Amino acid sequence: MRRMFFISSFLFMASPVLAASLPAPVALTHVRIVDGTGATPIEDATLVMQGDHILALGKNVAIPKHAKVLDRSGDTVLPGIISDHSHVGQYEGVTTGPEFYTRANIIAALDQYRHYGVTTVTALGNNVPDVFDPLRKEAHAGQTPADLFGVDHGIGVPKGAPPVHVAPNQLFRPRTIGEAREAVDTMADEGTDLVKIWVDDFDGTLPVKMSPDIIAAVVDESHKRKLRVAAHIHDLEDAQHVVAAGVDILAHGVRDKPVTPELIAQLKSRGIWYIATLQLDEATTAWADRMPWTQTPFAMAGLSAPLLQQINNPAWQAQHKAGKQADFARTSLAMNLQNLKTLHDAGVKIGFGTDSGATPLRVPGVAEHRELALTVQAGLTPLETLHIATQNAADLLNLSDRGVLAAGKRADLLIVAGNPAANIADADRIVETWENGNAISGPVPQQITH
Repeated sequence: MRRMFFISSFLFMASPVLAASLPAPVALTHVRIVDGTGATPIEDATLVMQGDHILALGKNVAIPKHAKVLDRSGDTVLPGIISDHSHVGQYEGVTTGPEFYTRANIIAALDQYRHYGVTTVTALGNNVPDVFDPLRKEAHAGQTPADLFGVDHGIGVPKGAPPVHVAPNQLFRPRTIGEAREAVDTMADEGTDLVKIWVDDFDGTLPVKMSPDIIAAVVDESHKRKLRVAAHIHDLEDAQHVVAAGVDILAHGVRDKPVTPELIAQLKSRGIWYIATLQLDEATTAWADRMPWTQTPFAMAGLSAPLLQQINNPAWQAQHKAGKQADFARTSLAMNLQNLKTLHDAGVKIGFGTDSGATPLRVPGVAEHRELALTVQAGLTPLETLHIATQNAADLLNLSDRGVLAAGKRADLLIVAGNPAANIADADRIVETWENGNAISGPVPQQITH
């Protein structure tokens, strides 16, 4: 770490051209460092960054001359949150539809994610390549509020999942093995980061599920093209089928039955990632139930005016807090919590995602912070939870430049008041988020006491 700091300092001083092009270093002092690895926090430490990279961090770090020094006594710095499963451009206000898949809507969503400390977003399907692919390149170049990865299109089946109206250029619905392979090839040629399949029948509301031969064809062709496959599932049986077919990521938790020892063994031996998306089911009823967290300024700041009006409507609340769909969501969440704890304790690789942005109730940024709280509710420690939302989430995406705080890594930082490694609720006390050398404040102003 010290060696990296001196190398960076030498380059900064030795090259006048380079020195003129780089911004002044920034030093965050007297800060608590939660580095994302799951290690014990470092108290009263210093983190030095320059532009979009970290120079040094730890105790007794030398601060470069001319650095801007920011006293962060009492605050915690941790890696920016990374979402492995979100969506963009799916709705506006409280209305969903393909007409909302626009550059402006996506940029607005990324801006909201960033204000909530989410610095990397994975849009897992239903993306229009003509809009998504240029934006993704801009995001990688640091020209959007948050970095962006995802799935071009996605693959469902006719009359099956996903049960939403999307345009033909957002989703393939192959009828044959040949069409399935062609869909994968098209996505591969476009440079998709992953392939996504939908297998669920949404509690029997859809007439068909994706057949085993289509699943097998998609997985086989994806692996030939060096792509990994993420599968939307709900039931244990579907998880078993897609795992047997060779998928690489379970994009949702198993929510109908306890996971079996056999499934756990397969997930571990094959290194398959598991993303619980606990908040997906919680969001179905939480706003209608007016759960205490939904009434906080932190959550309310993420709501559009139409959504705020909707959730405050007594008739809407009565419709969504009871009935089959509400009961299904509550039982699914309870099983998801149980299975997440079981799988984590067994050593299965756990990613981080919420399905935020897929519907208006899964609010970008707010959903990710609720996922943190729910993961702790499942029985994981706050430090384990933060590790999943940072280093694990980056590892799922095969990103080695972020997810941890270390010299040479991206300076994607979330700074919060308090100590989220001890109390996960402090993760909501966002002071600011740093990315690409720029800081923006959280959604709710924090009183700075230093």
